[in-house]
Amino acid sequence: MIKDHGRYTYRAITDRPDYTWPNGKRLAVYIGLNLEHFAFGEGLGAELAPGGPQPDVLNYAWRDYGNRVGAWRMRDMFDALDLPVSVIANSAMYDYAPDLMAAFRARNDEIVGHGRTNSERQSVLSTKDEAALIAEATQVLHKAEGVAPQGWLSPWIAESMDTPDLLARAGYGYTLNWCMDDQPVWMETSGGRLLSVPYAQEVNDIPSIVARKEGAADFADMIIDNFDEMLEQSVDQPLVMGIALHPYLVGQPYRLRHLRRALTHIAAQRDAIWLTRAGDIHSYCRDQIPDLIP
Repeated sequence: MIKDHGRYTYRAITDRPDYTWPNGKRLAVYIGLNLEHFAFGEGLGAELAPGGPQPDVLNYAWRDYGNRVGAWRMRDMFDALDLPVSVIANSAMYDYAPDLMAAFRARNDEIVGHGRTNSERQSVLSTKDEAALIAEATQVLHKAEGVAPQGWLSPWIAESMDTPDLLARAGYGYTLNWCMDDQPVWMETSGGRLLSVPYAQEVNDIPSIVARKEGAADFADMIIDNFDEMLEQSVDQPLVMGIALHPYLVGQPYRLRHLRRALTHIAAQRDAIWLTRAGDIHSYCRDQIPDLIP
């Protein structure tokens, strides 16, 4: 037998209980907006160009554009299209750009835990230190928002063998770390069940733009094609489509223009879908259909 994670069992999407989202909808769509802060002169970070010796001013400043400019332009776009957002936030954002966090709070957007900073991975820490990282980030978000976050996405989607257990014990209800499905799936942990809400690894600007070097129009077309196909597929099974965005990438003006085209296409069909937040998907699964979730 090969080693297994033990978190969930295999079950084909064609062989599961059927259910509907609120108001009989079949496709739930949410936007995951990553607001991240990075250390200067050390640590991890996406790169516009191959980085040189530290301090890597080129890539640090490029990422910082997202918080200073890109996220604000995106907020205006979300307002214009009347789109809810799940804000996936490093706790360091509250010290670095508190007015940006306040701007999304004013929209009644959900705040999802995203570690302290994307300059680090929690997967390389001891169990004690990883638990402390989760506790520290959670406390910052709880204090600022007045409510504890229910969802978590690890920086760089980096998990240790203990991460789901630590999240459940810390009071989290769902994780965005696992991208194995188009439906929510219950995961087994030592702290009780933890819901895996689908998070995009394909419809995600980092793999598309940074890794595959795809253009702004290509990424927008990807969003539209994925949406149209999933809307058709959802006739047979209720589905979740997440769209993962980073302001230092799609907040750049020429990319924002194409992203607006894609999101306008989705917003025009709001009557046919459940435009929502990841946390609302978790709450509905937990409170309304827990026994129908695989």
